[in-house]
Amino acid sequence: MADLTNALWRKPSYSNGGQQNSCVEVARHCPGHVAVRDSKDPHGPVLFLQPRAWRSLTADVKAGRYDLA
Repeated sequence: MADLTNALWRKPSYSNGGQQNSCVEVARHCPGHVAVRDSKDPHGPVLFLQPRAWRSLTADVKAGRYDLA
């Protein structure tokens, strides 16, 4: 697991109109990983993805592959 002590977390631009604590946050500072967490629980669990998996996930989200019917 990567050290997240100095992580600079950011929220996506589409995060519920920019309101606080309403989406995921991403930190890309981890060598070989992209860290993702729930902004409502910043001290909770963190998901670590390899950069290739992160790019694939974000491309699928942008393409609407996970949209609810």
